[in-house]
Amino acid sequence: MMITALGCNLAWGLVDAVMYLIRTLTGRARNLTLLRRVRSAANPHDAHAIIAEALPGRLASVISAEGLEGIRQRLATLPEPPARARLGRDDFVGAVAVFLLVVLATFPVVIPFIFIHETALAMRASNAVALVILFASGYALGRHAGGTPWRTGLVMIAIGVALVVATIALGG
Repeated sequence: MMITALGCNLAWGLVDAVMYLIRTLTGRARNLTLLRRVRSAANPHDAHAIIAEALPGRLASVISAEGLEGIRQRLATLPEPPARARLGRDDFVGAVAVFLLVVLATFPVVIPFIFIHETALAMRASNAVALVILFASGYALGRHAGGTPWRTGLVMIAIGVALVVATIALGG
């Protein structure tokens, strides 16, 4: 059971690292596309619309036409972008960091299997460790977001329990 749990941790670390690389490459490709669209716009007004559309949330509604024009002009002065998006050394270092973060963050859930040889008891202890980690993560998230840390911690536990129930129900 311990070897299976370690294998699962390594597998999720690998999945998350690869998804990090895909997200990074996709983001760069999108940014190149937006830059090219802004530069090739028929007129400044069209470029402003492209820029405003690319901005998150309601940010575009608080930027004046002069602000959009300033962004357009700065984009026009940038050096010619590469022909296509690429990943660099720092991206692969970041992927390794994601891999290690996921593996190390989930390793405490494996620890009970090292010390407890009765599978059912080790599983319950592992679940308890996972609940503590979920609560601590939720508490930290609540503090970071300016919410109620205790409530956010408890909500994270509830979400974790619901996901485990759904996973078991689906055969996982």
